[in-house]
Amino acid sequence: MEKITIVVADDQLLTREGLRTILDLEDDMEVVGAAKNGEEACEMVETLRPRLVLLDIQMPVMDGIQALKHIKQSHPDIYILILTTFIETDYIVEGMAHGANGYMLKDMDADKMIASIRDTVAGQFILPAPVAAKLAARMSKMTEGHPVMRRNRLDRIRLTEREEGLARLMVQGLNNREIADMLHIAEGTARNYISNLYSKLEVVDRAQAIVRLQAML
Repeated sequence: MEKITIVVADDQLLTREGLRTILDLEDDMEVVGAAKNGEEACEMVETLRPRLVLLDIQMPVMDGIQALKHIKQSHPDIYILILTTFIETDYIVEGMAHGANGYMLKDMDADKMIASIRDTVAGQFILPAPVAAKLAARMSKMTEGHPVMRRNRLDRIRLTEREEGLARLMVQGLNNREIADMLHIAEGTARNYISNLYSKLEVVDRAQAIVRLQAML
């Protein structure tokens, strides 16, 4: 089994070591480096070439957003999850704009955190419900000046009962596997439903879908 190699970047020693302890207990994960700022994280990426980086946002020397930009420019194939206690919309939007693969809250349950890392490497965008809600509120405010255009666009979209049920689970922050379990269907089937929903919503990823669904539901 090929392990998911991980670099953790956080200026708090207890957080770094706590994450290392939790993740190293998993057979398919290995924390290969722990950085106390964004600059160290970038250096570790160059030497260790991890598969995934957990980046705190607020760090000295170089913050998480700057480190994200640097790493994605040099190594776009490396997965990056923003790790934070701050649900600030500016951070969310800027992180998405520069290629973050998702967000994890520091107070997230350990099992959920581990599942989020696996889902990220499997190609899913990770957007916890509280972060999605903040993002939706920000996007809603941005479109307040065009209420007729926004309403007309959303009014054209009609969801089936199954799609609406699936949409509500997505907005709650559930991943594909959890959605499949809740709807008592195969994960592949859930993935197909979600893909069809993306097409209907005219979006290309989960973050965009959740923003639009927040405005509809």
